Amino acid sequence: MKGLAENYGKYGAIEAKLLPLGDSAVTVQLGETICRQTHDRVRQLAEHLERHRFPGMIEYVPAFLSVTVYFEPFEALAGLGILTDPTDSSDPSGSADPLGLVAGWLGDQLVKLEEAAQTTPRVTEIPVCYGGELGPDLPEVAAAHGLSEQEVVEIHASADYLVYMLGFAPGFAYLGGLPQRIATPRRQTPRLSIPAGTVGIAGDQTGVYPIATPGGWQLIGKTPEPLFLPDATPPTLLRAGDIVRFRPISREEFDRREAARV
Repeated sequence: MKGLAENYGKYGAIEAKLLPLGDSAVTVQLGETICRQTHDRVRQLAEHLERHRFPGMIEYVPAFLSVTVYFEPFEALAGLGILTDPTDSSDPSGSADPLGLVAGWLGDQLVKLEEAAQTTPRVTEIPVCYGGELGPDLPEVAAAHGLSEQEVVEIHASADYLVYMLGFAPGFAYLGGLPQRIATPRRQTPRLSIPAGTVGIAGDQTGVYPIATPGGWQLIGKTPEPLFLPDATPPTLLRAGDIVRFRPISREEFDRREAARV
């Protein structure tokens, strides 16, 4: 596509690749591996786009390594100065290129990110009742690593987890930072329904199912706290960039907090 880089380019101090996604979206890839530096760049760009929207921009979607920007092509052309009428699809000169135009605008914004201030992440504590019927895979996870169930709980609750992105289901946060001592592959056979609030492990990630859904993660516990809040703004407990800490609680405390929500 005209105007889009085929390889990584320098935008000030930032390296990025701008890729077309269909004819009405541009993906800004900010790294090759999942790491804190790439995540910080993704957050910076997302926060910048929240404050600086161009005409015709529909939404931006941050992910592990990238931010994809969706837009209405003719509105973007009009708003960024090429067409005077967004309903007029004619281009006598043949030079109108919404993908290239938006990519150019995004490149200019990347340069400005050098001056963006780092924000202090929110820290959210999530209470979890581990094991038993609430965490049926805890014995298997412990056995796989030659640990006791209590050791798995202590290791899981000892780490600070970074919310890299939300996806899969409303409010589902992909958390990085799981200690390698308890990293465990997904189950070979996924379950058809996992209750909302269930805490799981998959590879070197951990997460909490915000709604009842099928899934193949190893289930080690459950929280009484809701993660999907459809009547709130934003409708999720967690956001990208947050730090999550898990706090073990007893079954009695879990039941009490669950009852208080009813």
